[in-house]
Amino acid sequence: MRIIVCIKQVPDTNEVRMDPKTGTLIREGVPSIINPDDRHALEEALRIKDRQEAEVIVLTMGPLQADVALREALAMGADRAILLTDRKFAGSDTWATAHALACAIGKIGAFDLILCGRQAIDGDTAQVGPQVAEYLNVPQVTYVQSMKLEGEKVVVERALEEGCEIVETSLPCLLTAVRELNTPRWPFMAGIFDAWREDRVEVWSADDIGADASIVGLKASPTAVRRAFTPEPKARGTMLEGSGRETVRDLISRLREKHVIS
Repeated sequence: MRIIVCIKQVPDTNEVRMDPKTGTLIREGVPSIINPDDRHALEEALRIKDRQEAEVIVLTMGPLQADVALREALAMGADRAILLTDRKFAGSDTWATAHALACAIGKIGAFDLILCGRQAIDGDTAQVGPQVAEYLNVPQVTYVQSMKLEGEKVVVERALEEGCEIVETSLPCLLTAVRELNTPRWPFMAGIFDAWREDRVEVWSADDIGADASIVGLKASPTAVRRAFTPEPKARGTMLEGSGRETVRDLISRLREKHVIS
C-alpha cells in the first residue's frame, strides 16, 4: 500500500502577533511547526504502516526551510519526503496550491490513499485537501474522526456538528483528518538521526512536476486576503455580589432586561 500525506509548515499561532498598522501577521521570530491537523493525518498513515506493509510518502509545498517539517515527519517514521519549492509557487492560494500538489502526486505515481489535515491553522480554509481530490478525480471524505481499511475500500466515521455519519468509499481516495482521529507519536531518537541525513528530502521544482505556470503563483490565484485583524476585546464581565439568593435574583433580572429569558 502506498499512502501520501500532505502536510504544511505553519507559524505557531500561539506565538503569532498582528501588525496593527498593516493588518498582517508578524512572522519574524515566530517558530514554525507542522500544522496540527496534518500531524493526525501523518499519525494515521504510520498506524496503517504499523499494521501492514505500506510506504508513507510525505509531501509539502513551501520555502526551503519547510524541509524541517519534512524531516520531523521522517523522524516519526515516514519513508520518503518531498518538498515542492520554486519562486513560481510564491503567493499561491488554495486552488493553485492544490494544482501543484496534484501534479506532484501525478509524478509520484500510483497511490492507494491520500491523507491531509482538515485545515491549516494559518488559513482555516479546509479547501486544499478537497481541491486536490477534485484535481485527481478521486473520492474524498472530510472531517474523518475514525477509519478502518477493509480490502479495497475504507469505512470512516465523519464528524458533523451534531453527531457523525458512517461513509464507505473505494480506494484510492482522499481523507482529511480531525484531531479526534488519534494522538500523534513523538519522533524517536534513531529516526531523528536518520532524518537529518542530507539526502533524505527530495526537492522538486515546478518544472520537475510539470506544473502549468498559468495555474500556480500569485497571479494565477483567484482569491486574496484583503485584510487580517485582531478582533476588538470584549467588554469586561459584570461581577454580581451578595448572597446566593440575591445574586440569582439579580442575574435573572438582568437576563430579562436583555431579553435572553422571558
